[in-house]
Amino acid sequence: MIGDVHGCDSLLQALLDQIEAEAPEAQLVLVGDLIDRGEASAQVLDMVFARRARCIALRGNHEELMLEFLEVPERAGARWLRNGGLQTLASFDIGGVTERTPDEGLRRARDQLRASLGTEKEAWLRACPRAWTSGNVTVTHAGADPWLPISAQKPSCLTWGHPDFGLRARTDGIWVVHGHTIVEAPVCDQGIISVDTGAYACGRLTSALISGQGVRFISVGA
Repeated sequence: MIGDVHGCDSLLQALLDQIEAEAPEAQLVLVGDLIDRGEASAQVLDMVFARRARCIALRGNHEELMLEFLEVPERAGARWLRNGGLQTLASFDIGGVTERTPDEGLRRARDQLRASLGTEKEAWLRACPRAWTSGNVTVTHAGADPWLPISAQKPSCLTWGHPDFGLRARTDGIWVVHGHTIVEAPVCDQGIISVDTGAYACGRLTSALISGQGVRFISVGA
């Protein structure tokens, strides 16, 4: 279970190499937020898309912001651009826009981004699930509503978070692996496994290897 990559392609490659060396049969699940903030979002998307037969990439809130931009740039552009979208566009060699760019310029940038992504990769991004479950482990981007079973979660809680996540223990025995919120060190405690160690901010990308023997963390970078 790989934490938020946020456009850090060299860290992702290093982590994938280490996982391949230590646990070549592991199911790869990325918790989302592949893009934005870091400088190489296009390259990260290429890496994960090329491995899509083996990798499960969840929808993070940053993927959701980009998909909204592709749908309605006039409405969604400013929010995405000020939250890392500028770096993502730059990684596709798309410039000349800011969060104050008029609607025509935002539509032009959207068209360039859509052309650069291509229809197959855009369709793959739209199909990324919000959660993945195996046994008593569920992986989401931002956690889950502890009051509800996993099958009844609202999409927004899985992708953007819930105020009670981490404050109230689940009663169904499900362990929730998540990113979205940066932690100084990975956490495995009271039904929660936190793996976002701040790749773009702190220079460290972390994964959790989960097996019948327990949880083992692998980190690369600082």
